Amino acid sequence: MRPRAWCGVLAAVALSATACGGGEGRKADDAGATTGARAGFPVTVSDCMGAKTTFDAAPQRIVTSNAAGLELLMWLGAGDKVVGTGFPPGKGALPGEYAERAAKVPVLGRTAIPKEKLLGSGADLYLDSFSSMKNMGKMGEAPTPKEFEAAGIKHVFLKSSACAAMNKSPRTDLSQIEADVEELGKVTGTSKRAAELVEGMRKKTGEVRDALEDVPADKRPTYFLFDFDAGTKQPMAVCNRQVANAVITQAGGRNVFADCDGDFKPVGWEDVVARNPDWIQLAVRNRGSEEANDKAFDEAAEFLKTFPATKDLEAVREGRFLRIRSERTTIGGVRSADTVREIAHTLHPDRVK
Repeated sequence: MRPRAWCGVLAAVALSATACGGGEGRKADDAGATTGARAGFPVTVSDCMGAKTTFDAAPQRIVTSNAAGLELLMWLGAGDKVVGTGFPPGKGALPGEYAERAAKVPVLGRTAIPKEKLLGSGADLYLDSFSSMKNMGKMGEAPTPKEFEAAGIKHVFLKSSACAAMNKSPRTDLSQIEADVEELGKVTGTSKRAAELVEGMRKKTGEVRDALEDVPADKRPTYFLFDFDAGTKQPMAVCNRQVANAVITQAGGRNVFADCDGDFKPVGWEDVVARNPDWIQLAVRNRGSEEANDKAFDEAAEFLKTFPATKDLEAVREGRFLRIRSERTTIGGVRSADTVREIAHTLHPDRVK
């Protein structure tokens, strides 16, 4: 993972659970909750390198590395277990039904959570969207496996993001994101909800696939994701192992850097110009308000319109821009299917409504 490419990542949050009653009724409820928490256990999952972690029951105190893991737990109905997060969601980053509750989750780090704070958080699970905090620049070192074990914290990854660079082949669909949803559903005892979410994702992407099935691959428009926040001096390309390549491909586009093996790679503006994309995504990170986001999108567009290397590109001259935040494209989650549909509608408006 590359520091600049990840530094502003996406978000989500916590769902409140309310219990009422007392006496024998409460004892019965507690017994039922215990039974439910252990249903389907033990569950064993692996990290990016294949090391295994086993859960005998659902975790009760979860810390998330960023808003992406937080959001996924909210969708699963396990948001009430979240006791802290790093990279908290900005205003407007989460679906409305989760935003208020997300704002109540304790922020353990505005960026990566400091090692000491993470180990002292009292968590029994750390959900990590990054392969290692050492990839997050000068934001501190990650705890070692022994330190996690000593603190009683099990370490689980969202592999669609954390393990992207280690994929053996290009990613062209959302199957790895769906696998993350299903696996986290097993870990948190919410497998039924996870299955419902995956079914909904597949329905959306399936409709897009069917609508575009007779469009030849070489006739699909080319697409460049311009990560404005990664810097303008040297653009950062999303390569074929990154989540964004799957989103773009499934939306009926052709990532102009799909021949790049890995997740991210710095390229030159001459490389972008040579590939002459039909469409350009102005990928900016959430600024905390709709007004601030619009301003950032405008700044990204203005840069391309005035920068000598890009101002004469046909896509720039004709304003063929998509204003979609980078987190929604480069970090996997339930809403990745919505991003597929949004891009597909822009690229193929007559086919995808």
